[in-house]
Amino acid sequence: METVAEYRLPDDKTLADGFPADHVAWNLGSALIVQQRVPAHSYRRSVAKLRASPVDHCYISILRSGRSWTEVDGYVARNEPGKAVFRTLGHPFWGRITDAEAVIVYLPRDLFGDSAAILDAANNSILSGNLAHLLDDYISSVETSLSSLVAEDLPGIVSALRDMVAMSLTSVKHKHVTEQHGMGLMERARRYIRQHLASPDLTPESLCQELGISRTRLYQLFEPSGGVLHYIRRKRLLAAHASLSDPANNQRVFEIAEAAGFDTPANFSRAFKLEFGYSPREAREHAAAEHSAYSGVDTPDDMESFGHWLTALGR
Repeated sequence: METVAEYRLPDDKTLADGFPADHVAWNLGSALIVQQRVPAHSYRRSVAKLRASPVDHCYISILRSGRSWTEVDGYVARNEPGKAVFRTLGHPFWGRITDAEAVIVYLPRDLFGDSAAILDAANNSILSGNLAHLLDDYISSVETSLSSLVAEDLPGIVSALRDMVAMSLTSVKHKHVTEQHGMGLMERARRYIRQHLASPDLTPESLCQELGISRTRLYQLFEPSGGVLHYIRRKRLLAAHASLSDPANNQRVFEIAEAAGFDTPANFSRAFKLEFGYSPREAREHAAAEHSAYSGVDTPDDMESFGHWLTALGR
């Protein structure tokens, strides 16, 4: 779970108390369903974690028992049985949870197409009411069938799940997004950039052609993000940061620099340090030290971790 957040024991617990937890994950191709039982703990998806693992999927957490409190931008969402919380991994958050059982559904942003703008508007929302109950019922029915599903069942199940989540977010969308213009266009631009991040042909011109808009309109669209070139460069630097933070990635820094679209390692290092405040080498060293803290469990070399599933979700 280190791909998602950092986790800590409560102040009155020590490592000697242990952490008896169950985490059963089911990979549905375009969605992950996790059945989880955990003791009390705190969690934080920090800005540093976002840099090291820049996935921006969304998830629904439904508690079967226990309570949780999660803060995003000063707003605390309290989750409890009978409700569900919606959150995205594209924003920092922190919180705590009591002893609890939960089912968590992870969905990739691109699954929602042009309507994905509602995800940010609904971040850290508590879902309740009839639509939320219907969503809970559907997820529960899928849970009971997980062990008997076959590959042909999965696209239809995920499609229905996506539609029910989107419907559950409708009221949040009306409250937060109705006055925002160009969100569908911006989401198309973001998706195109994500899909072509490693391509040298990713330019303002190619974006204009893809979106069917003028350069002036494109610049207006990205003005709040510091400009389209700044946005693309930052996304490439975040992808490079994630590569440097991956202990399994043996690429040399200049290879990562090339993949991020930089012509020389020196230019890459300069831009990297300007963006993050430390060098690519320091980022790799820090990630290696942090990873060693989680390396107490041996797994087969060919066994994929939950983090790998989450990173590859929807690709």
